Amino acid sequence: MSFWNSAVGGFIGFSIGGPIGGLIGAVIGSKLGSKGSSNRTQQRFTSNEQQQAAFFAALFACLAKIAKADGVVSKEEVEKVDGFIKERFKFPSDQRLFAIQVFNQAKNDNVSFEEYASQLSSLLKDNKNALVVFYELLFELAVADGVLDSSEEDLLRKTPTIFGIDPDLFNQLKERYSGNSQDPYQILGVSNDLPFDEIKKVYRQKRREFHPDTLISKGLPDELLEKAKEKFIEIQQAYETIEKKKSN
Repeated sequence: MSFWNSAVGGFIGFSIGGPIGGLIGAVIGSKLGSKGSSNRTQQRFTSNEQQQAAFFAALFACLAKIAKADGVVSKEEVEKVDGFIKERFKFPSDQRLFAIQVFNQAKNDNVSFEEYASQLSSLLKDNKNALVVFYELLFELAVADGVLDSSEEDLLRKTPTIFGIDPDLFNQLKERYSGNSQDPYQILGVSNDLPFDEIKKVYRQKRREFHPDTLISKGLPDELLEKAKEKFIEIQQAYETIEKKKSN
């Protein structure tokens, strides 16, 4: 998260606005006070930097809301999030601390999961595939303890509608994490009776859209490159499986 390397990064929150901007501002403001305030307003940030700031703030805010969906955020859940950002994102200690502070702030605020998710959807309206990556990451964390609580499931079922992405993603991901084999046609979003030439067109389109370079160019943070690669490989493997079936 290169945009946090300077304290002036806190001003991103105010330029984003809404509940996500308020969350970033509250965390940064509590750390900085008035120090350096005269310089903060002079800094300029690219749209990608603002999207990345919003992406991570919304991620940890939504994680906090899911963790508290059953009424209590356990020590194990906090440790799970901390362990995840160490291994998945490989944040250094200061950025890991910021992420946990965002999590704790969102855990106790009065903003709903739906409000954070809705603003992120609006900010990334031209990058739906980044929202798919976000949703898959959110789902992965929700089931990391091996249990999908009914309150967590309720929030996850709502999210595709909020994001404006494929509503069947919930069922796809639930099937994946239940240990059942994945349907390659479902992964590509095609029916098994579609002509192979049409399937190939869908595959090529998805391959372009979910290429890590494409997602990063549209605002996906570098720290999620591995997740983007996993999605890209999943699409590639699904197509290859269908190709073999059709050739036989």
